[in-house]
Amino acid sequence: MRTGEIHRVTGETDVRVRLELDGSGQCQVGTGVPFLDHMLHQLASHGLLDLEISASGDTHIDDHHTNEDVGIAVGQALAQALGDRRGIHRFGHFVAPLDEALVQVALDCSGRPHLSCGLQIPAQKIGSYDTELVKEFFVAVANNAGLTLHIRQLDGVNSHHIVEACFKAFARALRLAVEVDPRRAGAVPSSKGVLERAGS
Repeated sequence: MRTGEIHRVTGETDVRVRLELDGSGQCQVGTGVPFLDHMLHQLASHGLLDLEISASGDTHIDDHHTNEDVGIAVGQALAQALGDRRGIHRFGHFVAPLDEALVQVALDCSGRPHLSCGLQIPAQKIGSYDTELVKEFFVAVANNAGLTLHIRQLDGVNSHHIVEACFKAFARALRLAVEVDPRRAGAVPSSKGVLERAGS
């Protein structure tokens, strides 16, 4: 079973994540940040990940630390579940529409972290959630999972639609990338014969 389990404790947050790559979309999350919980449900449902997340943090100040540390822990759990990344497709790409919004995500489970984010979110807040935290979440995931991640907003004016389309596109692209390629026969998907290990 390709699973990752992380318990991250800092002076600002306490985060537990359990992630199963070969799941069915089951999701139990409680971060104390309602909009982030909603987006994590999209990640599980459309990525067919089984995801358990509990987090407590200094949300009386703002959501920044909890949002970032959940992203870090999700990225670390993903890296743990992928291991040496043998046999996976490695690359994933998806374009997700949500009403007027259209977001494209392309990613590579390369082990080399990079984020290129082209979102133009009109509102500063969705509910109580600062929309600038969307990029911070994906920075944390990409850096800790070792993903090369490109996010492009192709259309959209409704902030909720834009962000939700982003998470759905990421989920589907990730699902394509991490699924086992039967033609790989367990080999590392690189002409070099090795991929970088996140965190190494």
